[in-house]
Amino acid sequence: MKKVVLGIDIGGTNTVCGLVEKSGNILFKEQIPTFGHEPADSLVNRLAEKVDFFSEDHPEIELEGIGVGAPNGNHYNGVIQDPPNLSWGHVDMVSLLREKFNCDVSLTNDANAAALGEKYFGIAKDMNDFIMITLGTGLGSGIFSGGNIIYGHDSLAGEIGHLSIDHNGRNCSCGLKGCLEMYASAKGIKETVIELLKVNPGNDFLSSLELDFVDGKMFDRAVDDGVESAISVYEFTAEKLAYGLAQAAMILSPEAFIFYGGFSLAGDRLFNPTRKAFESYLMENLKGRISILQSGLPPGQAGILGAASLIWSSDLK
Repeated sequence: MKKVVLGIDIGGTNTVCGLVEKSGNILFKEQIPTFGHEPADSLVNRLAEKVDFFSEDHPEIELEGIGVGAPNGNHYNGVIQDPPNLSWGHVDMVSLLREKFNCDVSLTNDANAAALGEKYFGIAKDMNDFIMITLGTGLGSGIFSGGNIIYGHDSLAGEIGHLSIDHNGRNCSCGLKGCLEMYASAKGIKETVIELLKVNPGNDFLSSLELDFVDGKMFDRAVDDGVESAISVYEFTAEKLAYGLAQAAMILSPEAFIFYGGFSLAGDRLFNPTRKAFESYLMENLKGRISILQSGLPPGQAGILGAASLIWSSDLK
């Protein structure tokens, strides 16, 4: 029999699942709508249908367990707590999956899952101290220190996106002001564009943007074409991002920050100005010692690989 783990990466819009071997080889991968307005067991049932359909043609596979990465997923109690963009309230996802599949189930938040994927299957294999930053609609983070992921006493450690970089700054949905993710994320970039349009409403590029869906690829093309307003948005974002990273760096002293997620695909368009500003915010003995890197995993894989590694983590170390 071929032993596999079902890795599940739950998002506000879509959920990605995959059957993963211990080597990191993904035998099967599927993306389905999360349908967050429906009960969570509806998602569980649709995931089971996908796995059953694949298993019928592959009787040689044996499901060893299920790992889940989800927004606001609590590793200690298996509960997804008031996830953004999902009307689930508090859901005991581990119990739902265990009852449906009758196997071992483990859960963590989505940023921690991405960090685990990078540690065991990406560019962080030889790193014991690094911080994974997921840069998408919001900004999440997973922290490795001394070779272990940090959960904290309540499984809520690692909220770098909610470090306040301006106590009189933008309002965040968490209730605080000036959170890093309100400047360095898709919704942060949206707010930056809105502010710039108030000053310069006739700007051709900024006024052409669809603000309900901030398109990173459109920004990338504009930066490559030398559009000043697009460059200014990335430079402003990089400055804020660098300041937040520096605060985290002076507490945790990581070897690297590793970026994953939609807006990280901007690459050096965003990271070069971030690196420059980051160094200026560090105390002298940390300068030049911390890297800012892009994930080594293909888009859409870090979450399911990391989720799967929850089942195998003791064997993978």
